[in-house]
Amino acid sequence: MATTMVNFRMDEGLKKEMDKVCKKMGLTATSAFTLFATKLVQDKRIPFEIVSDPFYSKENMDYLKQAIEDVESGKAVLEEHDLIEVD
Repeated sequence: MATTMVNFRMDEGLKKEMDKVCKKMGLTATSAFTLFATKLVQDKRIPFEIVSDPFYSKENMDYLKQAIEDVESGKAVLEEHDLIEVD
């Protein structure tokens, strides 16, 4: 089977950590990416679930921006409360 060179950019720290993890599993980064590509082609989908943190949703970001504007403008009513410690 003929092979081809694939080049892409990745954060240097991420690459180093990936190499460490791959080495512990007896893999190289190349073999890990080949496994990923093989599974992607077989299943016609990303071979793992990709989820987003709902904290960063557009709705929540809009809510937080509005809350900040309300606090900065004095529109928000802030109240002190006692700290409750739980063991």
